[in-house]
Amino acid sequence: MSSVFQFFFKYPALTFEQGDFTFAASRSMAVALVALGVVAAAGLVTYRSITSEGTTREKTVLVAIRLGLIATLLFCLFRPSLILKVAVPQQNFLGILLDDSRSMTIADRDGKPRTEFISTELGRPDSPLFKALSERFVLRFFRFSSNADRLSAPADLTYEGTSSRLGPALERARDELSGLPLAGLVMVTDGADTSEASLDEPIASLKARSIPVFPIGVGQEHFARDIQITRVETPRETLKGTTLAVDVVVAQTGYAGNPVPLIVEDAGRIVNSQNVTLPPDGQSTTVRVSFPATEAGPHLFRFRIDPQADEQVTQNNVRDALVEVADRRERVLYMEGEPRFEMKFLNRAVHDDTNLGVTILQRTAADKYYRFTTDSPDEVVGGFPKTREELFAYRAIILGSVEAASFTPEQLRMLADFVSIRGGGLLMLGGRRSFAEGGWAGTPVADVLPVVFEDNPRGQSSSYFSPVSVRPTRAGLTYPVTQLGGTEKATTDKWDIMPPVSTVNLITGVKPGATALLTGSTNDHQEQVVLAYQRYGRGKAFALPIQDSWIWKMDARMAVDDTTHATFWRRLVRWLVDGVPDPVSITTGTDRVEPGETMTLTAEVNDSAFVNVNNAQVVAQVTAPSGKTTEVPLEWTVAKDGEYRATFTPDESGLYTIKANAVRSGTTLGSQTMHTRASAGDSEYFDAPMRASLLTRIAEDTGGHFFTPSNAANLPEAISYNGRGVTVVETHDLWDMPIVLLVILGLIAAEWGYRRNRGLA
Repeated sequence: MSSVFQFFFKYPALTFEQGDFTFAASRSMAVALVALGVVAAAGLVTYRSITSEGTTREKTVLVAIRLGLIATLLFCLFRPSLILKVAVPQQNFLGILLDDSRSMTIADRDGKPRTEFISTELGRPDSPLFKALSERFVLRFFRFSSNADRLSAPADLTYEGTSSRLGPALERARDELSGLPLAGLVMVTDGADTSEASLDEPIASLKARSIPVFPIGVGQEHFARDIQITRVETPRETLKGTTLAVDVVVAQTGYAGNPVPLIVEDAGRIVNSQNVTLPPDGQSTTVRVSFPATEAGPHLFRFRIDPQADEQVTQNNVRDALVEVADRRERVLYMEGEPRFEMKFLNRAVHDDTNLGVTILQRTAADKYYRFTTDSPDEVVGGFPKTREELFAYRAIILGSVEAASFTPEQLRMLADFVSIRGGGLLMLGGRRSFAEGGWAGTPVADVLPVVFEDNPRGQSSSYFSPVSVRPTRAGLTYPVTQLGGTEKATTDKWDIMPPVSTVNLITGVKPGATALLTGSTNDHQEQVVLAYQRYGRGKAFALPIQDSWIWKMDARMAVDDTTHATFWRRLVRWLVDGVPDPVSITTGTDRVEPGETMTLTAEVNDSAFVNVNNAQVVAQVTAPSGKTTEVPLEWTVAKDGEYRATFTPDESGLYTIKANAVRSGTTLGSQTMHTRASAGDSEYFDAPMRASLLTRIAEDTGGHFFTPSNAANLPEAISYNGRGVTVVETHDLWDMPIVLLVILGLIAAEWGYRRNRGLA
């Protein structure tokens, strides 16, 4: 297309974009030409009025054609020109940045790697592009991937870089060539920028210094055949024995509707495999996979789909995720307002789980309680906790059939803060003193719970009772707590044969943002919420408005060795305590960095009441894979209460252990241990098509132009005429453009043809 434009208009389109249009005729010549044009136009109008040749319409058409011809001739006589600032040959420098990352080896265009353009067009001195650039500019080559460095010749590229950072590369070339007459920067890349830093600042700096960037995008914008695991959403930490439910996002092109196995591995051992039906081309699908975390310690789980026939990129079929599996006993407080079977069977269900410690506080009379399964003789000896420190020592709270009036206003507020501020889990069970029947409406706890209370269920809330046949919702089929079978069909079939339970709390709606996992039908076909949850602040809240889940264990239809009831409750309580933070926590933002790449350590420090602490001494002890230990002090960020930050640069490959410890006035506030890894990344292969939009933005924002290998031959001329560096002014005539001659001949032919057609010739 560009060659066609140049054929008609004498110069490439870029020349017109970069030049200033003007007329070169002198002032006297311009006056004479205007006068001549007026006389010619007047003559034509007079001719139209006195001639008897043809009708009025025919004369009008002929006059219009002749006026167009006169205008074209006058345009030529005014000497239209382009004024351009042209770079003086060999007086300007040109920086050429070459992408040295692994994604450049992808063979996605006619089976040839993206590196071919560099090797054939810039790696050979006899190539037309290299000769044209070297004749006009003094060339300086740079390589970039994780870092940017000077390069003596393109042949020295290795294409082993594990990331591409466009912004730092542009800044390095800018600084290296600072003070020199610079015509611009050429960047040959696929645009796969893997840096987390924004490009805004480097682009703004180049624009301020009038340094244009001319990206050459190599590779295809869209793959014909590719499968990619785009994202894996795993928790950073979980409890030993927990069944993880992980969302895996899969995208594809060219394999729509094909079933492929998604395999989950732990240290090479397959822990799950399930078939995934691939979505339509260009779309993504989210697959939920479940698998157990059976051994304590850091685990690198791998999610993969085997390469398919003719797949262009296979490296993006695999994602790794580092998960901390903790072997500790989590404390849960269960408050029950009356003796009932639900408490007994719940305790029995979780009793053998060594990672769960459920303290049960049962009210036996006014201000009298029965305590059992406590960790110490003094635990909850005075009844339900009255201080934040005592309450916040637990990871989760379960409220049975106990009315809101049993708690003071401060305790109700503490329960809400337990979820929103402390980040704990709260579960309310059904019963005659629960939900609206227990006067919980209008309390802070009601705001936390995921369900909508009925103001006056059925008009007589105190007498409401109904059996409920339970079934999972669509969401419930994918959550481990409600998955009673290995597949969705097995889970549905299992719930179909579960005996009905009963409820005295009519709960029919969940709040916006909440998720219902189990629902049920009452005798009059009323839809009843059976299990729902929502995130609230830092924590989560659950509602289970049935009063006798123990029937799932004791009903005559349940086999003696059936473990459904115990499995359900263990998973539910584990979910309650999952992800609940410690008073002192530390994160790295990512579970992997490259050796030599700076890692940011961020700690959040609270006291036992989960009040942010700003005057603590926080130190992270970092242990390298070799056993070498480094102490890294963290400083309060000032910008956020309780937040401390420092940086650390790992110099070894492997797994690092980081233990943060916080002390205030000689008293230890807490500590936490986590792991991270230093290894070569694979982000280059994800979202690997050439990113034309990003490269176009870089070009447009800096005053350059975006090219591809198909039009890269125009690059030398585009840089020469961009007006940067040492330049001279050139005037290019436009009156002799082929399009002008074609217009003149076309107008003459149009008049002759019109006359022939109308019988006037």
